[in-house]
Amino acid sequence: MNGNQMLGQRGEDAAVAYLERLGWNVLDRNWRCSEGELDIVAYDGRLHVACEVKTRRSTAFGDPVEAITERKAARLRRLALRWAAANRIPGARVRVDVIALVCQGDGFSLEHLREVC
Repeated sequence: MNGNQMLGQRGEDAAVAYLERLGWNVLDRNWRCSEGELDIVAYDGRLHVACEVKTRRSTAFGDPVEAITERKAARLRRLALRWAAANRIPGARVRVDVIALVCQGDGFSLEHLREVC
């Protein structure tokens, strides 16, 4: 695993810990299908939520949220619907969130954007 992959793994672990502190139930991590991958799928008590995690060492080259283009958001929505179908969850009950993390010392600053698409 290279440095970027290790940073991404640390970011996903931090995102899972954050969601669990919120009381969410993490159902899947790194769920894959032929179209791509969902980083985290969780249940917030009302809805199933596909969470895209974006982790950066700094904001020198932009905020991690900026990596979510319209095209990426549409792909995430398709993936969320594919996950829902595979798990027999009505698609209208799935939303997509983004968790953006930036390194700060040994930890991260975290921004949680809900219902990005």
